[in-house]
Amino acid sequence: MQPYELTLAAASAAVRSRELSPVELLESVLTRLDEVEPRLNAYVTVDADRARQAAGRAEREIAQRGVRGPLHGIPLGLKDLIDVAGLPTTASSRVRAGHRAETDSVVAARLAAAGAVLVGKTHTHEFAFGLITPQTANARDPSRIAGGSSGGSAVAVAAGTATFALGTDTGGSIRVPAALNGVVGLKPTYDLVPRDGVVPLSWSLDHVGPITRTVTDAALVLPALTGRRLSTPDENLAGLRVGVPRNHYFERVDPEVETVVRQAIGRLESLGARVVDVEVPMTRYLQAIQWGLMVPEATAYHERTLRTVPELYTPDVRVLLEAGELLPAGDYLRARRARTLLRQSWLRLLDDVDVLAAPAVPLTAVPAGQETVTWPDGTTETVSDACVRLSAPANITGVPALTVPVGADAAGLPIGLQLLGRPHSEPLLLRVGQASERSLAVAGS
Repeated sequence: MQPYELTLAAASAAVRSRELSPVELLESVLTRLDEVEPRLNAYVTVDADRARQAAGRAEREIAQRGVRGPLHGIPLGLKDLIDVAGLPTTASSRVRAGHRAETDSVVAARLAAAGAVLVGKTHTHEFAFGLITPQTANARDPSRIAGGSSGGSAVAVAAGTATFALGTDTGGSIRVPAALNGVVGLKPTYDLVPRDGVVPLSWSLDHVGPITRTVTDAALVLPALTGRRLSTPDENLAGLRVGVPRNHYFERVDPEVETVVRQAIGRLESLGARVVDVEVPMTRYLQAIQWGLMVPEATAYHERTLRTVPELYTPDVRVLLEAGELLPAGDYLRARRARTLLRQSWLRLLDDVDVLAAPAVPLTAVPAGQETVTWPDGTTETVSDACVRLSAPANITGVPALTVPVGADAAGLPIGLQLLGRPHSEPLLLRVGQASERSLAVAGS
């Protein structure tokens, strides 16, 4: 196994024991990047010189004083919405050509303080306003979509060009590409991870979180982002109530996705969890609330440049931003009120179960350029609408959500299980996610 293939936990252990130096790890990642980046295009910017300086500094620090923590000397990628002093933050858009950040975002500063080594800035769907990331190819099959909007981060982790990465998630933008590329994505509780210095899409829906190769890796990254110690999860699932939705989450879902996800839920049950059928409330309002909040908030942020340089936006993003100018203030306020009612009803639901378990995305990665999907009942929806449908509820309600790879379809394309919990229940989600990983490994052995 090459160093770039190591999980964060394994790489950290090797660095701590001096079996692997940060410089050796970084050079392995950069060599891998040279091999695969031309066909994957995960990165907007790679600053190899800066990364080598940081890796060398980490190596000297570890030799003199030991490791600061599990991220010391570990290569990462940052979605190019996240400011790093001295580097451009392009948001993968011509609108921000020439931009250069003056200060670090809070999360970039915290990761730097933890000793992580920045490889570069990863591609996003322009300004995170989309679920495809069209410039980036899927790590498993480059002819297919990466998912978005944190597609570059997910592909970098899946392909070995970053040991871990950060993404942002407004309607599924961490979980969707993580699921489609076969890695782990965590959208924490709203406001748990600071968004200062991160280009917004929608202030009330945006989240920042890690994309990693394993759930254990995500548990190592989260404390560095929050500044809080993560409680050690109890591995016992006996009596844990796993809510499985009767509605919404298994409607218009690819049969292979449903089968694999239900098998994963069955493995949790075999570990002692108790499966409880639940009814998800207010599902008919989900899309209206999501778009009623996201579109006007995005348009408000882009108001000046949309009027002065509209031609610099890609057509799909520009039309959404222009649509936001037509939305009445009353509709936005009604969306906010409906979101409050939805959140209250979800919190009542989560009083009756410990976690919800469902598909992360209703289909596997479609071929690049495919715009719609037609379901067996005859309904047609855009690929983006399909991708966001099962992930948006966690953004609207602000509850934490984790996607874990649990298998693949007949073509070998990854399928993700989504776990959702009460606000600030990240330790529980990580505990269940780790159990899911172990059960899959046992089933495959």
